[in-house]
Amino acid sequence: MRIGTRARTGSHEWLDRAARELLARRVEEAVRRARARGAAGEVLAAVTVQARGVDPSAVVAASRRDGEPWFALEQPDRDATALAALGCVRAVEASGADRFAEVARTWRALAADAVADPPDGPAGAGLVAVGGFAFAPHGGESPAWSGFAPASLHVPQVAFARRGADVRLTVAALATPDDTPEGLLEGIEERLAGLTRADAMPLLDPAPAGRYRVVSAMPPEHYESAVQRGVERIAAGEVEKVVLAREVQVHAPVAHDPGAVFGALRDAFPGCFVYAVGRGAATFVGATPELLVRRDGERASTVALAGSTRRSADPAVDDHLGEALLRSDKNRSEQAIVTRRIARALRPHSVWVTAAPEPVVVKVANIQHLATPIRAQLSRPLGAIALTELLHPTPAVGGEPFATAERLIPQLEGFDRGWYAGPVGWTDANGDGELCVALRCALLRGQIAHCYAGVGVVRDSDPAAELAETEVKLQALLPVLAG
Repeated sequence: MRIGTRARTGSHEWLDRAARELLARRVEEAVRRARARGAAGEVLAAVTVQARGVDPSAVVAASRRDGEPWFALEQPDRDATALAALGCVRAVEASGADRFAEVARTWRALAADAVADPPDGPAGAGLVAVGGFAFAPHGGESPAWSGFAPASLHVPQVAFARRGADVRLTVAALATPDDTPEGLLEGIEERLAGLTRADAMPLLDPAPAGRYRVVSAMPPEHYESAVQRGVERIAAGEVEKVVLAREVQVHAPVAHDPGAVFGALRDAFPGCFVYAVGRGAATFVGATPELLVRRDGERASTVALAGSTRRSADPAVDDHLGEALLRSDKNRSEQAIVTRRIARALRPHSVWVTAAPEPVVVKVANIQHLATPIRAQLSRPLGAIALTELLHPTPAVGGEPFATAERLIPQLEGFDRGWYAGPVGWTDANGDGELCVALRCALLRGQIAHCYAGVGVVRDSDPAAELAETEVKLQALLPVLAG
């Protein structure tokens, strides 16, 4: 069931005559350049226009065809910032230790030769590449993660970017030597004509029929044992901190609706980065409080997020919990590890790096965290994907030192994280972009939702307490998914 209004549109509603003529000229130029390069030639063409009164994610969710790639990233409380996209004219993918560099190199080459408007307007307006990365260099090899390559950015056919009331639509095509301008334009016209002008996201079924089952992929005792073994490794001096996650599955009587799940998360967590990445029959969706990196010209910003506690409906108790979090030696230590590592990674590439002198408490719907904002002035043009490679994974999701934690994590967890705790976001033709850390998330595939949550294990971690913290974090999604 959907709320609000939905209306099919003609392509002319989205592009006026002048925009269609400009797009035709650009497509013709792209085909000409591609043919001049021979068999391997490929050139992107795009046009960007205003699209007033559009809810980007609602249009994308309502217009998506079966199996069509889609993407949405919003932070509603930040001036209604949103980027939502449909289709894929060019996939940029890689695996292995050099996956970030390979993807960045390919995207730079494509963007540099594109026949398109320069980025202008809301962040993400214009030609973009959207998607994400697995936590590990070869992550996502298990069957559940089919379609999600270790590094995967898509250049969408249709993308909407919004900030406040300013909404821009970008349509794109990839020209190769065998293409004709007429054929490419026809494909764009057909896709625009198939867009649905929805003004709200789908609703979750308020009275689902059938039984939902919530089960741990492994017994809770397995997780407590993993934490205990992690503490022992820390006591032995092998590692300072290691982040350990667990998987919980929600088996539904009918297929999970990713658009409805995204909409519910958007309403419940307006201060978070709410995201969805759809590939084939699966969608990776979540609401994370953690920004990995935002690159805007020569400026880079991020947040060290580590240490958490629950919320309370009683304001006095809630404030007390936050104050206790600020005074907690364990959580302050965990927070300091993350802050130091991020600053150390940015410093060789920056004129200056500054971090807030004290962490602050960040409160979201069901949990509160310690956070330290960090900013840097870059000393050379380092793009968003290159910055992502520098910072991923932070000790908030990996460990310290990571070279040791990287080996311990799969040994102790015993499952494939896939894109959990990996970077999700976008980058544009200038190298600007925004990527968040994929936490508070679920992989939806048919009737099964694979949910993930983790905690930072340090010297004085208590296995039972850490298990309880994962339960708190899972409450971001379980009420939405389990009816």
